[in-house]
Amino acid sequence: MLNLNSLNPQQRLAVETLNGPVLILAGAGTGKTRVITFRVAHLIAKGVAPGNILAVTFTNKAAREMQERVAKLIPRQTAKPDGKLNRPTICTFHSLCVRILRQHIERLGYKRNFVIYNESEQLGAVKKILAQISAKGEKADPAAVLALLSRFKNGGERAAVFADESVRALAQHIRSRYETALHACNAVDFDDLILLTLRLFKEHPEVLEACRARYRYVMADEYQDTNATQFQLLHALTLKHRNFCVVGDDDQSIYGWRGAEIGNLLDLEKYFPEVKIIKLEQNYRSTNTILDAANAIIKNNARRRPKQLWSGKGRGDKIVLRAYTNDDDEARNLVEQIEFARRAHGVPWLHHAVLFRTNVQSRPLETAFRTAGVRYHLIGGQSFFDRAEIRDFLAYLKVFINPHDDVSLLRIANVPARGLSDVTMERLLAASQERKGSVFAAMKNPAVQAGFQARTRGSIEAFVEFVERTRAQLGRRTGVAPVSNLKTFPQNGDRRDACPTSLQTWAEHFLDETGYFAELRRLEKNRENAEDRIRNLRELTATLDNFGRPGDPASDRLQSFLDDITLDSELEEEKETGDAVTLITMHSCKGLEFPRVYIVGLEEGLMPHARSAAEGTLDEERRLFYVAVTRAMQSLTLSHCAGRMRYGQLMPCHPSRFLKELPPELVEDADARDKEPVNPDAGKKMFDVLRSAIQ
Repeated sequence: MLNLNSLNPQQRLAVETLNGPVLILAGAGTGKTRVITFRVAHLIAKGVAPGNILAVTFTNKAAREMQERVAKLIPRQTAKPDGKLNRPTICTFHSLCVRILRQHIERLGYKRNFVIYNESEQLGAVKKILAQISAKGEKADPAAVLALLSRFKNGGERAAVFADESVRALAQHIRSRYETALHACNAVDFDDLILLTLRLFKEHPEVLEACRARYRYVMADEYQDTNATQFQLLHALTLKHRNFCVVGDDDQSIYGWRGAEIGNLLDLEKYFPEVKIIKLEQNYRSTNTILDAANAIIKNNARRRPKQLWSGKGRGDKIVLRAYTNDDDEARNLVEQIEFARRAHGVPWLHHAVLFRTNVQSRPLETAFRTAGVRYHLIGGQSFFDRAEIRDFLAYLKVFINPHDDVSLLRIANVPARGLSDVTMERLLAASQERKGSVFAAMKNPAVQAGFQARTRGSIEAFVEFVERTRAQLGRRTGVAPVSNLKTFPQNGDRRDACPTSLQTWAEHFLDETGYFAELRRLEKNRENAEDRIRNLRELTATLDNFGRPGDPASDRLQSFLDDITLDSELEEEKETGDAVTLITMHSCKGLEFPRVYIVGLEEGLMPHARSAAEGTLDEERRLFYVAVTRAMQSLTLSHCAGRMRYGQLMPCHPSRFLKELPPELVEDADARDKEPVNPDAGKKMFDVLRSAIQ
């Protein structure tokens, strides 16, 4: 029997309200994940079949955490007749759509082995299209064009009005070409996953009805972050049975720039008039001083659902306000504060987090930390999956699953070198465009092959044979023959068609036999760098056997692997960093908490950002500051500078308007708090002098 006694009264009400539409307004640090997992477990305890429960969220990390918590609450899972465990579906929006599309996408003219393009592959497709129209004088940043294409798909045309007019026009111009290019490669992008699912529901209502019959109870986490298409997906699934529970906080809606619609939460009664609203206001993270400051800040937003966070952790220390002469001074003194806390009070580095509005603000901070020898972890650095060697390997896997994926094929056709030069690939690409097919189809075409010299033609034929042979091997059920028999490239006198029993062993064999490891050692002048890159590949291949079922075809298991890593943008951030200070942007910090938080750069033009006035997003900037403040558990330090380096010049700065919204009784400046200030210039008196000087 599930014990609900550990829940507070409002949490318990949210868990026990099972039928009909429910809006759980979960303020920062109020235990929303606990409520969701208990609610799933309570549904099962009340007799709802686990397979009829769906919970969607935005990250795989959040989904995995929910799955683990539910498993602990309901340890015994019911087995279905086919032997599979009957578990609730807890996943991201995109993972849900992949599951649906893998079963039904053929109805829309795609093959089931469609490829999901990540951002770098989408950029590759956009660059190809822009190159084709460059003769018309069309020039633009491919990333900017791609960002607008995504906004258009997600109903974000309104947000796109602030984009450069020429870029917006170009994005509209190539929109259909981009869609055609992806379809020709049997590829979809992230936005397509939801859009194609909605199209499937509209054109094939029997699929929608089947999904409705399966998912009788639907929950959505972080509902304030949903965009127009995500709302349509959830609305379609819940329109009839109306067992729809959303969990969110309008005060933490900070992703409007990427299409999130706060109105989905604020206007829920338009679609579900009978919705029951339950507020979670008891915070388990922060002191009341920090929460009172957060409440005072956010109440200045007019369009919101009122709530008042409180805590049982007592008043706690006052918020510290520091003023500095410039950003280098700010960074150096911040390091000194952290080091003083570590040496004098034993506070480890990992208990500290530095939050800032823009990525460029990390430069002086990183310099100061390195100079002082303080370990730090910068969230938002290069992702493991953005490394060249990782992208090469993933491109190979994608080609073996879908050889008509032009972006992946063009990446690895001559990696390592096999006689397919850039000139050759450009000619093949042109031939594929003339014939309105894929590059691989052009490579197989005898008429196209005839246009090349004998040596190049032989390289093309060998590559085609290599791909088709490997595809055939991976398509067989695993366990047919020992992996030692597998040959990934045609060898003279050796035509054995074995299938790997271990995907890890197969992958390492493949990378070695194709010469990829040798190529890395040849290209890297520094042998240590080459071995690091090889270790990165082995770290990745070591995870392959965790995907799919051992008896399934290797291609299916590799497809499962690719789906998982393509949809999971959180993998890099989950790695343990040991004892290190966290440097992180305000947008990246949501969902995290730290004992000691330092928010730097609280100046007009940074926080709120200079664009907010023109774009009408001042309320969202205030919500962003609110999110940053509520990350702090025990202590909070705010700082701003009289001047900040921009484009090589020291520019005057003014304190953020948000600082005036803090109740004076909750704040003390550094001079009043510290008997020996870290920097004599950091007090309020000096700040007043500096402010007078620049006004």
